[in-house]
Amino acid sequence: MDWLRIGAFALLILYHIAMVFAPWDYHVKSVHVANWLVLPMLATNAWRLTLLFVVSGYASRALLARSPGVGNFLADRSWRLLLPLAFGIAVIVPPQAWVELVTKHGYAASLPSFWLQDYFRFSHIAGLALPSWNHLWFVGYLWVYTVALALVALLVKPRVQHLFDRAFSGPAVLLLPLGWAACVHGWWFTMAAETHRLLADPIAHLTFLPAFLFGFGLAGSPATMRAIARWAPLGAAVAVAGYLTIAAIELAATPAPRALYPVYGIAHACEQWGAIVALIGVAERWGRRDHPWRSTLTEAVFPFYLVHQTVIVVAMALLLPAGLSGVAEFAILLAATVAGCGLFYLGGREVGWLRPLIGLRMNRRSAARALDRPAVA
Repeated sequence: MDWLRIGAFALLILYHIAMVFAPWDYHVKSVHVANWLVLPMLATNAWRLTLLFVVSGYASRALLARSPGVGNFLADRSWRLLLPLAFGIAVIVPPQAWVELVTKHGYAASLPSFWLQDYFRFSHIAGLALPSWNHLWFVGYLWVYTVALALVALLVKPRVQHLFDRAFSGPAVLLLPLGWAACVHGWWFTMAAETHRLLADPIAHLTFLPAFLFGFGLAGSPATMRAIARWAPLGAAVAVAGYLTIAAIELAATPAPRALYPVYGIAHACEQWGAIVALIGVAERWGRRDHPWRSTLTEAVFPFYLVHQTVIVVAMALLLPAGLSGVAEFAILLAATVAGCGLFYLGGREVGWLRPLIGLRMNRRSAARALDRPAVA
């Protein structure tokens, strides 16, 4: 599943670059807003984050199996997640908040002044809550779900894996999670958005926690993986049907009539789980081949994720006065993001005390031993 994880994070980075140009709110915006971007971005909206939690749960199974006990597993995951999260909130995210305040609200103070005087106020400036975790909400949620997983591993009997195998070894691997997602998006929280506020984000937790636990169960269930491989083509068809329904609603009326909200939510669920089944099926069939770059890319994914949005936001802020075309801005943003993330990873991995701050193991020797293990953000 390493290649699927690498691809999912690469897609997320590209998505955030596109957010600069899409007609949706983002931390910094180009003057070249392209409404047509909505359609290709909607093709990934439903499943891109849920897939990351499935893959993270899958990798957590191997990490737990290699740990001496559940307590050791939780301690290691807490170190590997909470330290980068704290570093990210304190150091990586502040430039994003500063750029947003400067470009959208006319904030006049310099970045150092903002960081030293305003960022850690634990209050709001122009409606922006500070300090903030911005895109690093994923890391915080992942840690919370890891704690939940540790509790499940301590309290639940081993035969639960057998029940998982029986439940998901046939067409139910597509139908049951799809039905759950349809209830979440089409009934309980119709047209609701994620808040990324840990204690006030029910739609996210009802989506991502089951996905994370499903990934954990999948890692120990060859029968479920065979079922996914069998039903992947149907999953792809369901996902395409869901996407086409969403696209038709988006193109037909703005805003959509309330009568279509449940239809939209069910279509979202179809695209979400259908695509995940299809992509895991593809990865199982074609993604098992190794490559010399796999281990390096697997290690680099988390540092890239930590810093990518800051690179995007700062680079776009620097480009705004240049008056470039949208195509030129996109090309420069893409190159700058790849280069900036690469420098962050390559430089950080060489400095011992920086390694744990960017999500790497403390020393390169232990990292080298770990590169062949399934990784998780």
